[in-house]
Amino acid sequence: MTPAPVRKTSARSRPPRGRVRPGRTTGREQYAGIVSRLLALAVDAALLALAVPAVGAGAPALWGSIVGSAPRWLHVCAAVLAGFLPFAYFWLGWCTSGRTVGGALLGAEVRRTDGSRLGAIRAAARALLGLIFAPVWLACMALIAFDPRRRALHDVVFRTVVRHTGA
Repeated sequence: MTPAPVRKTSARSRPPRGRVRPGRTTGREQYAGIVSRLLALAVDAALLALAVPAVGAGAPALWGSIVGSAPRWLHVCAAVLAGFLPFAYFWLGWCTSGRTVGGALLGAEVRRTDGSRLGAIRAAARALLGLIFAPVWLACMALIAFDPRRRALHDVVFRTVVRHTGA
């Protein structure tokens, strides 16, 4: 009786052992569902509901309490900064770590479908369109119930997934 031939496998065909490079998928990750995603969004909305008025009125009010009447340019700059804050918040969170504060608290992380980070342009487009079309964005989250990777319409458009990484 002769032994069966040993089949050689290349490094590419072997399943990953132990650790996988950060940001890469193994095919075994869990995707964040609608509840964790909506709760993370609620945390983000609450933070922005506090931060935007503070930024918009903070500097002029401080100036007014120290010197007197705040100049017009300070009101304009504070208003522009307050208007830009929600975009910057989501863009920087998704671009750098894939998480906002709400996502970090609930263990949700936005990645490209291949597991890599979003990148500046994709994160900016996702943040901008999400803020401009917020009601549509929320309505399209219903698709999460029908997608095996729990992707909403905006995830399909931007080729992203929201993974549950644990809080």
